[in-house]
Amino acid sequence: MVKIEVEIEGCIGCGACVNACPVSLFKIVDGKAKIVGNTDTCVLCRACESTCPVGIIKITE
Repeated sequence: MVKIEVEIEGCIGCGACVNACPVSLFKIVDGKAKIVGNTDTCVLCRACESTCPVGIIKITE
């Protein structure tokens, strides 16, 4: 099971995770990244985690 955590208070709303995610799990809502897709579709590429400039996305398996 994949767990994706977004520390919302640290999000700067840049959209890097939205652009990086190949399965469209993220969307910017009210200036912050939110998980809007089904995390079961995550392919564990970690693109969101590695492209976040403030390091607020953490993926655990």
